[in-house]
Amino acid sequence: MQSKDLAELVAKACDDKRAEDIVILDMQHVSLISDYFLICEGSSERQVQAIARGIKEVADEQEIELKRIEGFDQARWVLVDLEDVVCHIFHRDERNYYNLERLWGDAPHLEVKL
Repeated sequence: MQSKDLAELVAKACDDKRAEDIVILDMQHVSLISDYFLICEGSSERQVQAIARGIKEVADEQEIELKRIEGFDQARWVLVDLEDVVCHIFHRDERNYYNLERLWGDAPHLEVKL
């Protein structure tokens, strides 16, 4: 599966769990970390965890290796590493504080098709 297709699949999984303000940043010419960053938010810790679980379920269904999940227990900022796509799932308050979109402002946005 191409990394762009994976990013779109993960965005759909986030949307299915009612994630808000889903943004995909094309990191291919900006960083060596991954091809895409997906950033979204949930309104509660429980919703943030549900979004992360939704991503894991989609990865398992597609037999995509999930490298790691960090921050799941606290559910303020959960990072789901799928290697080519890194998902940042924020609690609404934390997203405003860290503002990754501004930090990586030179990365082009990929249109999210849901």
